[in-house]
Amino acid sequence: MTVDESGPSAPPAPPAPPAPLERIYDEGSVKRAVLDNDLEQIGVRPRLTTYFREMWRYRPLVQVMAVSKAEAENQNTYLGQVWSLVSPTINALVYVLIFGFLLKIGREGIENTIAFIVVGVFMFRFFERSVMAGAHSLQKNMNLVRSVQFPRAVLPTAGVLAELTMLLPALVVMCVISYLSGFLPVAGKVTIDWYWLLLFPAVLLMWVFSTGCAFISARLVAQTPDVDNLLPHVMRILMYASGVIFSVDRFVSQFSWGFLMEYQPVAIYLYLVRSSLLNEPAYPPDAFMWLLGVLWALLFSVLGFLFFWAGEERYGRD
Repeated sequence: MTVDESGPSAPPAPPAPPAPLERIYDEGSVKRAVLDNDLEQIGVRPRLTTYFREMWRYRPLVQVMAVSKAEAENQNTYLGQVWSLVSPTINALVYVLIFGFLLKIGREGIENTIAFIVVGVFMFRFFERSVMAGAHSLQKNMNLVRSVQFPRAVLPTAGVLAELTMLLPALVVMCVISYLSGFLPVAGKVTIDWYWLLLFPAVLLMWVFSTGCAFISARLVAQTPDVDNLLPHVMRILMYASGVIFSVDRFVSQFSWGFLMEYQPVAIYLYLVRSSLLNEPAYPPDAFMWLLGVLWALLFSVLGFLFFWAGEERYGRD
């Protein structure tokens, strides 16, 4: 029998303590990892150029959301999408009956009151619904905003595009009503001519302008929800100040500030659409009005986008 003369074995040495995290992940290694893997910090506002590129990359999402929103409109009713045509038609006819025939507002200087009011109501309704769609775009999609990283400007853009999608068939109804009204003995003739093609650039400019306004209303309502309660009143004041149911020209000369009503953007776009469809002497084609329409569209679309982008990191956190 042999005895191990070396004695009992020594216990294993304890493992070395881990190196401090600041030694492993120092500032230089973190920066290299971010650059090598093209990482971005979550919850911060991206640069404007990056944000714009992301918006362009997400354009299929904008189209899908716009189409789905337009299809979901009135889907639980018997008439469904027909309400997109019936609702503005009834609204316009009510204004024609009350203001055009009973109160006889806007008849001075206007040959076809019916077509004049119908065009104003249809086009202003598109602008109003676009602004309200932008105002509610973040609130109605708050779960998406808080769970998925994407440019938030997608939401108001899709909302206005959905309104444009629903406007296109309504434009056909608007043109038909305007043309048929010319056969009534109380209304002036509305002829189909080449200048009807100007309707498309006029609507395009109004869509660009409305998108800029939707960006502004989206951020205002997201940061101050009380603004949502004020918007309907602002829209009502703007409707009367834009000549939707009467000619602005009747009141411009009565006030020193009347030109503000004549050259404010909504009135400009109503002028452009009416000059494209109607044979109204008070609304002839005017290059200066087209120039103002382009300038207003560019100004509001750029400023509205920048205003919305400036609050990007706050959406979903307030």
